[in-house]
Amino acid sequence: MMCGAPSATQPATAETQAIADKVKSQLEKENKKFPVFKALEFKSQLVAGKNYFIKVQVDEDDFVHIRVFESLPHENKPVALTSYQTNKGRHDELTYF
Repeated sequence: MMCGAPSATQPATAETQAIADKVKSQLEKENKKFPVFKALEFKSQLVAGKNYFIKVQVDEDDFVHIRVFESLPHENKPVALTSYQTNKGRHDELTYF
């Protein structure tokens, strides 16, 4: 992975789902409760920590793109939801936002 450039889109892993689950409550505070919250794919970006861009299925045909920041380990901070895009579809490309 090149520093600063987002990675190629990859299928979500158990780690990706765990990261998404950690910020679900932050997203629900600003929106609504989601019946489903399943990470499908992601990109990552190495910065002074790591940004994750994750496509999450939140209902049968409704998707959200979330950006989550994971700080460097020595900073000992929790992951944070830094941005999101709602009303996305299954085939919408995951891009930098």
